[in-house]
Amino acid sequence: MKKIALATAFSLAATSAFAGGLSDPIIEEPIIVEETSSSAGGILVPLLFLVIAAAVASS
Repeated sequence: MKKIALATAFSLAATSAFAGGLSDPIIEEPIIVEETSSSAGGILVPLLFLVIAAAVASS
């Protein structure tokens, strides 16, 4: 009787150890950093406006 109880206890312990199974690994995606344009791009439009305004004023 003790052997049956011991065998039952071992079989229950063994099955609970594998109950979760294998899960898929969690893979983090790489972070992509997009390069920004230079700060000279913000000055181009006002500078162009001043050149046009000077050309119109001198005409």
